[in-house]
Amino acid sequence: MAKYIFVTGGVTSSLGKGIIAASLAKLLQSRGFSVTIQKFDPYINVDPGTLNPYEHGECYVTEDGAETDLDLGHYERFLNIFTTQANNVTTGRIYQTVINRERSGDFLGKTVQVVPHITDEIKRRMLKLGKEGKYDIVVTEIGGTVGDIESLPFIEAVRQIQWELPEDDVVVIHLTLIPYLRAAKELKTKPTQHSVKMLSETGVHPDIIVARTEEPLGNDIKRKIALFCNVKPEAVIEAMDAPTIYEVPLAMLREKLDVITMKKLGIGIFPEPNLNNWKNFLDKLKYPKSTVTVGLIGKYVELQDAYKSILESFIHAGAINEVKVKVVNVHSEFITDENVAEKLDGLDGLLVAPGFGHRGIEGKITAVKYARENGLPFFGICLGMQMAVIEFARNVLGLKEAHSTEMDVNTPDPVIDMMEEQKKIKMMGGTMRLGAYPCEIVEGSLAYNIYGTTHISERHRHRYEFNNAYLEQFESNGMIASGTNPDTGLVEIMEIPAHPFFIGVQYHPELKSTVEKPAPLFVSFIAAVKKYSEQRSSVKNPLLQSEMI
Repeated sequence: MAKYIFVTGGVTSSLGKGIIAASLAKLLQSRGFSVTIQKFDPYINVDPGTLNPYEHGECYVTEDGAETDLDLGHYERFLNIFTTQANNVTTGRIYQTVINRERSGDFLGKTVQVVPHITDEIKRRMLKLGKEGKYDIVVTEIGGTVGDIESLPFIEAVRQIQWELPEDDVVVIHLTLIPYLRAAKELKTKPTQHSVKMLSETGVHPDIIVARTEEPLGNDIKRKIALFCNVKPEAVIEAMDAPTIYEVPLAMLREKLDVITMKKLGIGIFPEPNLNNWKNFLDKLKYPKSTVTVGLIGKYVELQDAYKSILESFIHAGAINEVKVKVVNVHSEFITDENVAEKLDGLDGLLVAPGFGHRGIEGKITAVKYARENGLPFFGICLGMQMAVIEFARNVLGLKEAHSTEMDVNTPDPVIDMMEEQKKIKMMGGTMRLGAYPCEIVEGSLAYNIYGTTHISERHRHRYEFNNAYLEQFESNGMIASGTNPDTGLVEIMEIPAHPFFIGVQYHPELKSTVEKPAPLFVSFIAAVKKYSEQRSSVKNPLLQSEMI
């Protein structure tokens, strides 16, 4: 049987339960245990697929095509393993399953209630991964904050699991906030005490308290928290704010979170952690040799979480190239032909981000044109690739009204069109082309040089595609399809060989980038950006240019 760790949160949301869960899982993994993480979200949406990025951040897509919470991205980036549909469960999915069973007559006429029917389904899903026999430890993050009405069935399910399983098979970790009042120059433990009291009232008592804080706690504060929250002082873990989320596992290692957890789980013998690769990555991240500036063209730039995986991929690729990647957010709605040179001035590279809908589209097209005409390294993802196709059609092929039927159903030149299998679909959620699909790459192309192979697999999330009726016209004018799906012929990669670095992909390479395996496209893009930056610096500084020669 696997052992189970539950991570709950109190006082306030956005404390970093996902990072703490991922950090603990990483430490346990580094000691040789097989670990996975799952997230239980209390909202009634079946999944985040239909949620606005402003509301919930990015929608993370797994290999098997599940649209999930962005925390699953953290899990994969930390553990370097794939998650699945089973790793993210919402209240909506729980109720949908139970109601479908009720409609099928599975409950034999019984009155269907939150307890036991809803909680039984929650427990079944909480224990599912552990019963597969692949994992030694399953870490479960409970979304929301203790005290929320929405979270109560999940907390009740945890209480029942604590009661049903052997004592050393379950550990509950509670993450709280210890605010620092600057006027009084004091750390305050009362919010944590109230949060633990609220959790205890549900019948769940935390074994370990992780205290998020801006200032060091000190032994006196730890003893006070331990006394009033009924845990041992060594079970109070200080979680100081860190410059980067990738330092948190090492901080938790110093605090012995993993050791305390293993003792609570009855694991008496365990090897020392092997974090050499992680530490090497951090060294490169903390001590870059230079800085490059990349423009991120999007329409959700006000909320960083909307492009979380892209930003983390820049960090991974920057470390490999030993540069710090400074990301400049540029809102596509405010880019015009008149101001594009000013808006993109000083950039070493340009990434046009994914998205949906017509808002900000013309600004993206204008930005792509600037990058293409000025030799600026360009990288387009999903909608970003489609914008590159539209720009090329309008300004090189002379198809002035070329567009995507997503934005203009009456365009005379639909260079981007809806996939045939999508045209009859009416429902929105979970109906796009989702998950991992194969791609065949043309030898000798930029894509081939990047991946070093002709066969790859990447994750998708889209409804619209390149219209192959225009492919010959594109390729005869200098933009080629260097990657296609071997089964359907759908275009996956478009590039301009005559450009220093110009590539667009229909898939989402950022979803598979991890600390230990950075996405090849991001690594190569940042390498091109670094080269462009160095060349630009040498032009500005003739002395430096002579030294380079």
